[in-house]
This record gives sequence, C-alpha cells and structure tokens, in this order.
Amino acid sequence: MSTVPRPNDSDTGASASASASAPAPGKRPEAGAEESAGKAEPKTAPAPKSSGPRRKILIGVLALALLAGIIFGVKTVLFYRHHAETDDAQVDSHIAPVLPKVAGYVTEVLVDDNQKVKVGQVVLRIDDRDLRSKVDTAEADLENAKAAVSVARSAVVGARTMGAKNAADLRRYAVLRQKEEVSSQQYDSAVAASGSANAQVEGAVRQVTAAEAKVAQKQADLDFAKLQLSYATVLAPATGIVSRKNVEVGQNVQVGQALLAIVAEGEAWVTANFKETQLKKMRVGQAAVLEVDAYPKFEFHGKVDSIAAATGARFALLPPDNATGNFTKVVQRVPVKIVFTDPPDPKRPLRAGMSVNTIVSVD
Repeated sequence: MSTVPRPNDSDTGASASASASAPAPGKRPEAGAEESAGKAEPKTAPAPKSSGPRRKILIGVLALALLAGIIFGVKTVLFYRHHAETDDAQVDSHIAPVLPKVAGYVTEVLVDDNQKVKVGQVVLRIDDRDLRSKVDTAEADLENAKAAVSVARSAVVGARTMGAKNAADLRRYAVLRQKEEVSSQQYDSAVAASGSANAQVEGAVRQVTAAEAKVAQKQADLDFAKLQLSYATVLAPATGIVSRKNVEVGQNVQVGQALLAIVAEGEAWVTANFKETQLKKMRVGQAAVLEVDAYPKFEFHGKVDSIAAATGARFALLPPDNATGNFTKVVQRVPVKIVFTDPPDPKRPLRAGMSVNTIVSVD
C-alpha cells in the first residue's frame, strides 16, 4: 500500500510567500509594488493651446487703430489748411447806458430788470421843482427884455421926431441967416441942436439893437432852462432789454452816473479773437460757421465783416511795453467781427456774452 508524501514546512512557506506576492485576479498592484518592480512609466504633460488666433485679432485691432489715426490726422491737416477755428469768441451787441443829464432825487422808476422797452419810453423821473423855478425866472427875464425893446423903440420914435423938428428949425434959420435977420449965434445953436437930435436918434437905434440882443439872450436862457427841465424825465435811448438796473426811488443821482443799461435786440454779432498766425488768408466776406455753446449741435451762419486794426492787448488798461524788462514772445490775438447771415431765430435768442466756437473758411 502506497503512501502520499506530505509537503514539508519549507515547501509550505515558499508557496505561501509566492501566493502573497502574486496579485489577485482583477486587482491592480499597489504603487509601492510598481516602484519596487521598476515597471512604472512617467506621465506626459498636456500640449499647450495654440495662441495664433488671439494674436492675429490683436494685430488686426492695432492695424485698424493705426489706420483710423492716419485718416483722422490727414483729415485734420486738410481741414486746418482751409479753415481757421477759435473758441475765444463771444456774442456782442449794442449796449446803451442810461445816464442822467441833471442832478437830483429820483421820484419815480418806471422799469424793472429784464423788461423790454422802446426808444423814447420814460424809464424814470427826477425831482424837477428847482428846474421849473429856473424856467419861470427865465420867462420873467425874457418878458423884461421884451419890454426894454419896446421902450427903446419908443425912444427912437421920440428922437426922430425931435430930430425932424430941429432939422426944420435949421432950414428956417438958414433962410433967415441969408437975410441977416438972425445972428450967427442963433444959427449956430440951431445947427448944434439938429446935430444933437441926429445923434440921439442913432443912440436910440443902438439901444433898440442892444435890447433885441438882450431878448435873444434871455430867449436862449429860457430854452436852456426848458431843456434842463426836460432832462428830469429820463427816456430810453434805444429799444431793447433793461439790464443792470441800480437806481431806486429817493436816490440822489449825479450827472453822468450809470443808472441802468439797455441791451439792443436783434443787433447781435460775434467778436472772435483769432491768433495772429491765423490771419494770413482771412479776408472780409469769407463764410463762417458759428456754434453757440447755449445751443449745442446747432450751427449759425455768418461772414467776416471786419478785422480790427490792433490786437486786443493794445486796448488793455496797461498795454504791454516790450521795450522794457525781459521780453517773452506771446502769440497775440486780433478781434474779428463776424455778422450773422441767418435771420434771427426767436427759439434761439442770442444774448451778449455767450460763448461761441467760430470756424471761418479761408479758401
């Protein structure tokens, strides 16, 4: 009878270690086992994304911006070759000051700020009692002068009558003297009396002339007194809008004191201060486009009316004197008057002092 041999202990331990080291079916070996076995492969990095399309877009945008800048620059150069532009301009208008011609207390003010007035309209009155008394005095003096003329003329009539009588006596004495019926003394007295009468006539005529001159003088005094009286009623010198009213009832005003101003309506123009370097091609009559800041995106049209004969600095309170001190060259500006060619627009009234951007075509 045969016997089956049994494994010994060493065989049993070897088979157990082999079964422990071999991986089970369907199960990945551990990392440590892979490293120990030296069979792990290195991981590969992902490929970078391509930047080609983004770069092309950026280059295209820069090219378009450069092209737009070139086009803008060319247009700007061409524009300023044929145009002169300045924003140093404003709307101007006639401003008539109201100044009293006589001194006195204001008794009545008939206008208010921003009120529309017409030429010749009464704006205020000054106390005229003193002026009226002067008119009355001048009228009385005139009547006295006229009376003196009447007296002088009466004296002329009397002197001529006496002269006629003395002339007749002289003729009679001359006849009698030829007949030697009167003495030489009597004849000489008649001659002297006739000459004296003639002199009196001449004196009386001169008195009449002097009296008439006195009448003319008194008439002038009366007219002047009435004129001064009329100045007590202050009238509007122009049609327009009342501005800068600084007079009230009871105020004692003096001759030439500024009481208010009247800005004329419908007579506006633009004073544009161009640089002296912009006037080379500018001429009277050239067309202009005017952009008033008060009315954006709206264009007024005008033309160059005149160019000032001096720069604005010449009319300053203290004009610069380049012959003294250190000289620094500064580009000067010359006022240019531009009148509107468009009819007045009631919806867009132009007021003195408004800022204007002016473009003149200098072709």
